[in-house]
Amino acid sequence: MAGFLSELLGKQIKIQSILESESNPQAEDDKLNRVDILAENDQGELILIEVQNNTEQDYFHRMLYGTAKLITDFLEKGEPYGKVKKVYSVNVVYFSLGQGDDYIYQGKLDFRGLHLEDSLVPSIRQKKLFNIQAVSEIFPEYYVIKVNNFNDVAKNTLDEWIYFLKRSQIKEEFTAQGLAEAKANLLVDSLSEEERANYLRFMENRRYEISMIESSRSEGRLDGLEEGIKRGIKQGMQQGKQEEKVNIARILKQKGTDLDAIAEATGLSRKEIEEL
Repeated sequence: MAGFLSELLGKQIKIQSILESESNPQAEDDKLNRVDILAENDQGELILIEVQNNTEQDYFHRMLYGTAKLITDFLEKGEPYGKVKKVYSVNVVYFSLGQGDDYIYQGKLDFRGLHLEDSLVPSIRQKKLFNIQAVSEIFPEYYVIKVNNFNDVAKNTLDEWIYFLKRSQIKEEFTAQGLAEAKANLLVDSLSEEERANYLRFMENRRYEISMIESSRSEGRLDGLEEGIKRGIKQGMQQGKQEEKVNIARILKQKGTDLDAIAEATGLSRKEIEEL
Protein backbone atom coordinates (compact mmCIF):
# COMPACT_ATOMS: atom_id res chain seq x y z
CA MET A 1 0.00 0.00 0.00
CA ALA A 2 2.79 2.43 0.86
CA GLY A 3 4.39 1.80 -2.53
CA PHE A 4 1.13 2.48 -4.39
CA LEU A 5 0.53 5.70 -2.44
CA SER A 6 4.11 6.86 -3.04
CA GLU A 7 3.70 6.39 -6.79
CA LEU A 8 0.28 8.09 -6.80
CA LEU A 9 1.08 11.09 -4.59
CA GLY A 10 4.56 11.64 -5.99
CA LYS A 11 6.31 11.56 -2.61
CA GLN A 12 7.62 8.92 -0.28
CA ILE A 13 4.85 7.66 1.97
CA LYS A 14 5.62 5.77 5.15
CA ILE A 15 2.56 4.28 6.78
CA GLN A 16 2.74 4.75 10.53
CA SER A 17 -0.47 2.94 11.34
CA ILE A 18 -3.62 1.44 9.86
CA LEU A 19 -6.61 2.96 11.63
CA GLU A 20 -10.17 1.75 11.93
CA SER A 21 -12.25 3.86 9.61
CA GLU A 22 -15.83 4.82 10.35
CA SER A 23 -16.02 7.54 7.74
CA ASN A 24 -18.71 5.74 5.79
CA PRO A 25 -20.62 3.20 7.91
CA GLN A 26 -21.35 0.14 5.81
CA ALA A 27 -24.53 -1.87 5.64
CA GLU A 28 -24.07 -5.61 6.05
CA ASP A 29 -24.78 -6.32 2.37
CA ASP A 30 -22.34 -3.56 1.29
CA LYS A 31 -19.24 -4.98 2.93
CA LEU A 32 -18.64 -7.46 0.11
CA ASN A 33 -18.62 -4.67 -2.45
CA ARG A 34 -16.49 -2.09 -0.66
CA VAL A 35 -13.15 -1.84 1.14
CA ASP A 36 -12.41 1.08 3.45
CA ILE A 37 -8.88 1.59 4.86
CA LEU A 38 -7.61 4.55 6.84
CA ALA A 39 -3.87 5.10 7.17
CA GLU A 40 -1.69 7.70 8.84
CA ASN A 41 1.72 8.57 7.43
CA ASP A 42 4.83 9.78 9.26
CA GLN A 43 3.79 13.42 8.75
CA GLY A 44 0.50 12.93 10.58
CA GLU A 45 -1.53 13.16 7.37
CA LEU A 46 -4.57 10.92 6.91
CA ILE A 47 -5.08 8.80 3.82
CA LEU A 48 -8.51 7.30 3.23
CA ILE A 49 -8.39 4.49 0.67
CA GLU A 50 -11.72 3.24 -0.62
CA VAL A 51 -12.31 0.47 -3.13
CA GLN A 52 -15.83 0.33 -4.57
CA ASN A 53 -17.07 -2.42 -6.86
CA ASN A 54 -20.75 -1.61 -7.38
CA THR A 55 -22.29 1.48 -8.94
CA GLU A 56 -23.19 4.29 -6.53
CA GLN A 57 -24.74 7.40 -8.02
CA ASP A 58 -23.95 9.46 -4.92
CA TYR A 59 -20.32 8.33 -4.67
CA PHE A 60 -18.96 11.87 -5.14
CA HIS A 61 -21.04 12.94 -2.15
CA ARG A 62 -19.72 9.96 -0.23
CA MET A 63 -16.14 11.05 -0.91
CA LEU A 64 -16.92 14.51 0.47
CA TYR A 65 -18.61 13.09 3.55
CA GLY A 66 -15.70 10.78 4.23
CA THR A 67 -13.09 13.55 4.27
CA ALA A 68 -15.31 15.93 6.27
CA LYS A 69 -15.93 13.30 8.94
CA LEU A 70 -12.24 12.46 9.19
CA ILE A 71 -11.32 16.10 9.73
CA THR A 72 -13.80 16.53 12.56
CA ASP A 73 -13.07 13.13 14.11
CA PHE A 74 -9.35 13.83 14.36
CA LEU A 75 -9.59 17.39 15.68
CA GLU A 76 -9.65 17.19 19.47
CA LYS A 77 -12.22 19.34 21.24
CA GLY A 78 -10.72 22.73 22.05
CA GLU A 79 -7.81 22.38 19.60
CA PRO A 80 -7.18 25.34 17.24
CA TYR A 81 -8.12 24.99 13.59
CA GLY A 82 -4.42 25.00 12.74
CA LYS A 83 -4.30 21.41 14.01
CA VAL A 84 -6.61 20.15 11.25
CA LYS A 85 -4.99 17.17 9.56
CA LYS A 86 -4.38 17.01 5.83
CA VAL A 87 -6.58 14.33 4.26
CA TYR A 88 -6.01 12.42 1.03
CA SER A 89 -9.03 10.59 -0.35
CA VAL A 90 -7.93 7.79 -2.69
CA ASN A 91 -10.82 6.10 -4.47
CA VAL A 92 -10.36 2.97 -6.57
CA VAL A 93 -13.62 2.36 -8.43
CA TYR A 94 -14.58 -0.57 -10.63
CA PHE A 95 -17.67 1.08 -12.10
CA SER A 96 -18.30 4.01 -14.42
CA LEU A 97 -18.20 7.01 -12.10
CA GLY A 98 -19.36 10.19 -13.81
CA GLN A 99 -18.37 11.00 -17.37
CA GLY A 100 -14.68 10.95 -18.23
CA ASP A 101 -12.38 8.78 -20.34
CA ASP A 102 -9.19 9.06 -18.28
CA TYR A 103 -8.39 6.47 -15.62
CA ILE A 104 -6.76 8.74 -12.99
CA TYR A 105 -8.32 12.00 -11.81
CA GLN A 106 -7.00 14.43 -9.20
CA GLY A 107 -9.02 17.08 -7.39
CA LYS A 108 -7.49 19.80 -5.22
CA LEU A 109 -8.55 23.27 -4.11
CA ASP A 110 -7.29 26.50 -5.69
CA PHE A 111 -8.78 29.92 -4.93
CA ARG A 112 -8.78 31.98 -8.16
CA GLY A 113 -9.52 35.69 -8.46
CA LEU A 114 -12.67 36.40 -10.47
CA HIS A 115 -11.27 39.65 -11.84
CA LEU A 116 -7.47 39.41 -11.75
CA GLU A 117 -7.39 35.62 -12.13
CA ASP A 118 -4.62 35.38 -9.56
CA SER A 119 -4.30 32.64 -6.91
CA LEU A 120 -4.95 33.30 -3.24
CA VAL A 121 -1.84 32.13 -1.40
CA PRO A 122 -0.81 32.03 2.29
CA SER A 123 0.94 35.03 3.79
CA ILE A 124 4.62 34.82 4.71
CA ARG A 125 3.68 34.34 8.37
CA GLN A 126 1.16 31.62 7.53
CA LYS A 127 3.78 29.80 5.46
CA LYS A 128 6.19 29.76 8.39
CA LEU A 129 3.55 29.03 11.02
CA PHE A 130 1.95 26.07 9.23
CA ASN A 131 4.90 24.98 7.05
CA ILE A 132 2.96 25.32 3.80
CA GLN A 133 3.47 27.02 0.47
CA ALA A 134 -0.07 26.81 -0.93
CA VAL A 135 -3.59 26.81 0.51
CA SER A 136 -4.24 23.48 -1.23
CA GLU A 137 -1.81 21.84 1.21
CA ILE A 138 -4.43 22.32 3.96
CA PHE A 139 -7.57 21.20 2.15
CA PRO A 140 -8.46 17.60 1.28
CA GLU A 141 -7.03 16.18 -1.91
CA TYR A 142 -9.01 13.67 -3.95
CA TYR A 143 -7.93 10.92 -6.33
CA VAL A 144 -10.29 8.79 -8.41
CA ILE A 145 -8.88 5.75 -10.18
CA LYS A 146 -11.30 4.36 -12.75
CA VAL A 147 -9.70 0.97 -13.09
CA ASN A 148 -11.85 -0.27 -15.97
CA ASN A 149 -10.80 2.70 -18.13
CA PHE A 150 -7.15 1.56 -18.07
CA ASN A 151 -6.05 0.09 -21.42
CA ASP A 152 -3.55 -2.37 -19.85
CA VAL A 153 -0.55 -0.51 -21.29
CA ALA A 154 1.77 0.45 -18.41
CA LYS A 155 3.70 3.56 -19.47
CA ASN A 156 5.11 4.33 -16.00
CA THR A 157 5.39 2.88 -12.51
CA LEU A 158 2.00 4.24 -11.45
CA ASP A 159 0.43 2.47 -14.44
CA GLU A 160 2.07 -0.74 -13.24
CA TRP A 161 0.06 -0.46 -10.02
CA ILE A 162 -3.14 0.23 -11.99
CA TYR A 163 -2.43 -2.86 -14.08
CA PHE A 164 -2.11 -4.87 -10.87
CA LEU A 165 -5.36 -3.42 -9.49
CA LYS A 166 -7.17 -4.38 -12.67
CA ARG A 167 -5.61 -7.75 -13.50
CA SER A 168 -4.25 -8.97 -10.14
CA GLN A 169 -1.10 -9.79 -12.09
CA ILE A 170 2.44 -8.39 -11.98
CA LYS A 171 4.69 -8.60 -15.02
CA GLU A 172 8.36 -9.51 -14.59
CA GLU A 173 9.52 -6.16 -15.96
CA PHE A 174 7.50 -4.09 -13.48
CA THR A 175 9.61 -2.02 -11.08
CA ALA A 176 7.08 0.13 -9.16
CA GLN A 177 7.58 0.60 -5.43
CA GLY A 178 5.86 -2.07 -3.35
CA LEU A 179 5.00 -4.40 -6.24
CA ALA A 180 7.63 -6.93 -5.17
CA GLU A 181 5.82 -7.27 -1.83
CA ALA A 182 2.47 -7.45 -3.59
CA LYS A 183 3.81 -10.22 -5.83
CA ALA A 184 5.03 -12.13 -2.79
CA ASN A 185 1.57 -11.83 -1.27
CA LEU A 186 0.04 -13.24 -4.45
CA LEU A 187 2.38 -16.21 -4.24
CA VAL A 188 1.55 -16.74 -0.57
CA ASP A 189 -2.16 -16.69 -1.35
CA SER A 190 -1.64 -19.57 -3.76
CA LEU A 191 0.07 -21.78 -1.15
CA SER A 192 -1.65 -24.57 0.71
CA GLU A 193 -2.73 -23.92 4.28
CA GLU A 194 0.26 -25.81 5.71
CA GLU A 195 2.74 -24.13 3.35
CA ARG A 196 1.32 -20.70 4.19
CA ALA A 197 1.62 -21.35 7.93
CA ASN A 198 5.27 -22.41 7.51
CA TYR A 199 5.98 -19.33 5.39
CA LEU A 200 4.39 -16.98 7.92
CA ARG A 201 6.42 -18.55 10.76
CA PHE A 202 9.59 -18.10 8.72
CA MET A 203 8.79 -14.45 7.98
CA GLU A 204 8.00 -13.77 11.64
CA ASN A 205 11.41 -15.16 12.64
CA ARG A 206 13.06 -13.02 9.95
CA ARG A 207 11.27 -9.91 11.21
CA TYR A 208 12.46 -10.66 14.74
CA GLU A 209 16.05 -11.11 13.55
CA ILE A 210 15.96 -7.86 11.58
CA SER A 211 14.41 -6.06 14.54
CA MET A 212 17.28 -7.23 16.76
CA ILE A 213 19.82 -6.07 14.21
CA GLU A 214 18.20 -2.63 13.89
CA SER A 215 17.98 -2.31 17.68
CA SER A 216 21.67 -3.02 17.97
CA ARG A 217 22.49 -0.44 15.32
CA SER A 218 20.33 2.21 16.95
CA GLU A 219 22.16 1.69 20.24
CA GLY A 220 25.39 2.65 18.47
CA ARG A 221 27.29 -0.59 19.04
CA LEU A 222 29.96 -1.29 16.43
CA ASP A 223 29.12 -4.97 16.61
CA GLY A 224 25.38 -4.32 16.25
CA LEU A 225 24.91 -6.47 13.16
CA GLU A 226 26.73 -9.49 14.61
CA GLU A 227 25.04 -9.11 17.99
CA GLY A 228 21.59 -8.81 16.37
CA ILE A 229 22.09 -12.01 14.37
CA LYS A 230 23.24 -13.91 17.45
CA ARG A 231 20.23 -12.74 19.42
CA GLY A 232 17.92 -13.68 16.55
CA ILE A 233 19.41 -17.17 16.33
CA LYS A 234 19.17 -17.59 20.07
CA GLN A 235 15.50 -16.62 20.01
CA GLY A 236 14.84 -19.13 17.24
CA MET A 237 16.51 -21.89 19.21
CA GLN A 238 14.41 -21.10 22.23
CA GLN A 239 11.29 -21.66 20.12
CA GLY A 240 11.32 -25.42 19.69
CA LYS A 241 15.00 -26.14 19.03
CA GLN A 242 16.29 -26.67 22.56
CA GLU A 243 16.29 -30.44 22.22
CA GLU A 244 17.97 -30.32 18.83
CA LYS A 245 20.91 -28.22 20.00
CA VAL A 246 21.38 -30.43 23.06
CA ASN A 247 21.59 -33.49 20.82
CA ILE A 248 24.10 -31.75 18.56
CA ALA A 249 26.21 -30.74 21.54
CA ARG A 250 26.14 -34.30 22.91
CA ILE A 251 27.31 -35.77 19.58
CA LEU A 252 30.10 -33.20 19.23
CA LYS A 253 31.21 -33.82 22.78
CA GLN A 254 31.37 -37.58 22.16
CA LYS A 255 33.57 -36.92 19.14
CA GLY A 256 35.96 -34.95 21.34
CA THR A 257 35.18 -31.51 19.95
CA ASP A 258 36.50 -28.57 21.97
CA LEU A 259 33.88 -27.33 24.46
CA ASP A 260 34.25 -23.70 23.38
CA ALA A 261 33.64 -24.70 19.77
CA ILE A 262 30.53 -26.65 20.82
CA ALA A 263 29.29 -23.64 22.78
CA GLU A 264 29.76 -21.36 19.77
CA ALA A 265 28.00 -23.81 17.44
CA THR A 266 25.00 -24.55 19.65
CA GLY A 267 24.56 -21.50 21.85
CA LEU A 268 24.78 -23.63 24.99
CA SER A 269 26.93 -22.49 27.88
CA ARG A 270 30.14 -24.31 28.72
CA LYS A 271 28.54 -25.44 32.00
CA GLU A 272 25.53 -26.91 30.21
CA ILE A 273 27.81 -28.82 27.84
CA GLU A 274 29.94 -30.17 30.71
CA GLU A 275 26.80 -31.54 32.36
CA LEU A 276 25.75 -33.54 29.29
